[in-house]
Formats: sequence, structure tokens, C-alpha cells
Amino acid sequence: MDQQKLRNLVFEKTGVRIDVDDPVFALVALNEAVLAEAVERHVALLDDATRELAGQVEALQDGGHVARPAADRPLPALLKQTAGGAPSPSPAEKRMMMVAGGAAVLGALLVLLGQALFFRPVPVPAPVAIAKELTPEQAKAIADGDKMAKAIEKLDQKSRRLIQAEMQKP
Repeated sequence: MDQQKLRNLVFEKTGVRIDVDDPVFALVALNEAVLAEAVERHVALLDDATRELAGQVEALQDGGHVARPAADRPLPALLKQTAGGAPSPSPAEKRMMMVAGGAAVLGALLVLLGQALFFRPVPVPAPVAIAKELTPEQAKAIADGDKMAKAIEKLDQKSRRLIQAEMQKP
């Protein structure tokens, strides 16, 4: 699995850049492992079935139920060994591998699209200027405001409402 090729493919198809450390590569690796295991299992089952069938044909030939061929025929393509020692995959197996690979790519694209739609980065907050210390005028205004609040609390209810109404006006 060439991660760089996959990154480029995803970018070309979707315009989404993914990092080599992105979790989608774990999904691709998992899919490859599952696919390899399934292919090995099917190859083993085919080998077993072929051996069983060859044994049955041999038994039929030995029993005289089936005539032996006059000349040896070449082995079927499934039984021919490749340079690596494994049988070459049949068109059906190749098709199955292509479907599994397509499913892996589709799954990866769905994950990427889901991340692009639902996991937007939090916007950077606007900078807030905070004064390090108050000017003398500001300190005096705060102190006067505190004194005013204490004085308003001592007034009667009607006067407090009038002052609060006046403070609400622009």
C-alpha cells in the first residue's frame, strides 16, 4: 500500500488533503488485511475442493467407471503455479479483489467527506486588547460608580426607580 499514491488519489478526486497519520489509513490497512485473509481462505477452499475432485476422478478411473484419457492434458489455469508459488487468480477472484478495493476506497472517501462536513476547525477568536493597568481617570470613575451604587441603595423605592429609568436613557 503506497500511502503517497492514495493521498494523491484522494486529493485529485475530492480536493481533500489527508495526512499520512490520518485514521483513514488504518481503515485501508484493515481492509487489506481482511481482504488478504478472505483471499487466502478462498484459495485454500479451492485447493481442497480441487484435490477432492482429483481424488474422486482418480477413484472413478481406477474403478473402471471413467475411461482414462489417452494423452496427458495440460493442467487447468487455476492449478498452474506462478513464479511466487501461488496460483494465479481467476477472473472471478480478480473481480472480487477489485470490488473489495473499490469498497475500501469508497469507505475511505465516506470517512473523509464526513470529517470535512462535520468536523470544521474552530475559528480563531478575534484578538481582545486588554489594558495592563487603569488610568487614574478610569480608577476614579470606577470608585465614583461604586459610591453612587451605595448611595442609590439608601434611597427610597420611588427615587431608585427614577434614577434607574434615567440611567436607561441614552
